[in-house]
Amino acid sequence: MQTRVLYIGNQLASKNRTATTIDTLSDLLRKQGYQVKTASSVKNQWLRGLHMAWVTLLNRNWAQFVLIDTYSTRNFWYAISIGYICRWLNIKYIPILHGGNLPARLKTNPKVFHHFLSNAHRVVSPSDYLKFAFEERSDEEVHAEHLTGQAGSRSTKANFKKITVIQNSLELENYDFNKRSRVQPKLLWVRSFAEIYNPMMALKVLERLLEQLPNACLTMVGPDKDGSLQRCEQYALEKGLPVHFTGLLSKTEWIALSREHDIFINTSHFDNMPVSILEAMALGLPVISTNVGGIPILIQNESNGLLVDDDDVIRMVESIISLTKNQELANRLSTNAYILVGKFSWDTIKNSWNELLRS
Repeated sequence: MQTRVLYIGNQLASKNRTATTIDTLSDLLRKQGYQVKTASSVKNQWLRGLHMAWVTLLNRNWAQFVLIDTYSTRNFWYAISIGYICRWLNIKYIPILHGGNLPARLKTNPKVFHHFLSNAHRVVSPSDYLKFAFEERSDEEVHAEHLTGQAGSRSTKANFKKITVIQNSLELENYDFNKRSRVQPKLLWVRSFAEIYNPMMALKVLERLLEQLPNACLTMVGPDKDGSLQRCEQYALEKGLPVHFTGLLSKTEWIALSREHDIFINTSHFDNMPVSILEAMALGLPVISTNVGGIPILIQNESNGLLVDDDDVIRMVESIISLTKNQELANRLSTNAYILVGKFSWDTIKNSWNELLRS
């Protein structure tokens, strides 16, 4: 008998938004033989939340598991609400932790979040970063609190053990690895335009880079989420920067576009395990990223990528220049990154999902 899964998340790819895990994972699970229903693709934020709740109620006798995409922004409260409904209906639910800033929720909403996690069937994290943030405190930590008189204070961890790490996955056959014979300052940035992803940093990097490499250029791929795209377009216009804003592209389109670029940059303030970085690695693009959230677990500096501090424009410029001058470094980063990304193949990751959903 096929396992029946209800997947709750923001399924907005059809509404000119970036495809997220619910769009990709739901299809991959169907290929594995699972029956999967999803919600919600309703564009209005509040109506989407109501639709998620309604679909959960409608499928209370059908769903064996409910997967819940869990982010750190306003979508956090959708996840909490669906968790309450699942407990009320006695349905096993599995939060999938995505938000790189989710650990902050342990401080701002500790009781609500802990209750949500502790009542879950299991919790899935795509990285060890969030697993560590939510795992149970050691006896030494508890003892230290008593010694310092801080017992009972808000912990930065959730005292929670039921976390399974299942990495984000790629169908590697869809990505053509291309090692650059010569790295030019042709920069590619792929993300939604939102403050948490700091797209303005990419423009400031280009502005500084042009002072030393006048042939530098930048392509920024992604839809707007909070008005950041308009601010970036205005800044680029005022500064006369050679930037191409493509808007939202399909995966096939931006993969084709990547062949015209030599360096991938990621500028996030907060992050977990971004698929865009994995995709860049699979395509052979050397990656330079801010060292926030779970990214330092993914990228080993100067081994499979380059890391800079959050919002450190000067250091990112220096890193780009170093790649254009040091082909050996660029080749090493690309080769090692491709070896790493092989571990994220769906052929490997699917075994973890099968073990979880068929247990």
